[in-house]
Amino acid sequence: MDKEQIRTTIARRAAQELHDGDVVNLGIGLPTLVSNYLPPHVKVILQSENGLLGMGGSPDEGREDPTLINAGGGYVTAMPGASTFDSAISFGIIRGGHVDVSILGALQVDEKGNLANWMIPGKKTPGMGGAMDLLVGARRVIIAMEHTAGNYRKILKRCTLPLTAEGQVNLIITEMGVMEITDRGIVLKELHPEFTLAQIQEATEAQLIIPH
Repeated sequence: MDKEQIRTTIARRAAQELHDGDVVNLGIGLPTLVSNYLPPHVKVILQSENGLLGMGGSPDEGREDPTLINAGGGYVTAMPGASTFDSAISFGIIRGGHVDVSILGALQVDEKGNLANWMIPGKKTPGMGGAMDLLVGARRVIIAMEHTAGNYRKILKRCTLPLTAEGQVNLIITEMGVMEITDRGIVLKELHPEFTLAQIQEATEAQLIIPH
């Protein structure tokens, strides 16, 4: 797969995890693509932590509204009935448990459901942003990311980078498969047909549990 195929595969599969009526927050980067692949019968309410409920997709070129952006600064649209508010109210929604699903990217995730997605020591970072609140406040957390970063494995026995939150990840979706975090460890729920069990295990530091 090339880069575009990988991102499309991940976003398309992540969209299948959403249900009609869900309030959903899509993290910066790859997760923002998920809204492009929602099934026609599934109507979700997208929430952006910078203060927008009822976020729509990207506008057509030339029709961008500088007052409508997502948390990553990208241009978005607003659906009929959308509402805007300040960050205090936005994070009240998140911390109050009103977000059903949060889909985020990751630098590392481990078999305990710990997530590191905000900094690499020694590299300049703008800060953690709203990821910590989204991980703790959302009812379900899905990680949508590429399986590896070059030669580095990202699904580990234990994260080595500074954590964003502990034990909050429920599901991991990569171009290689779908994995669920359980009390027993990481269960491989689906394997993409272009890969073998040996390939996905080789690309994963944590030992995958293969259902019989």
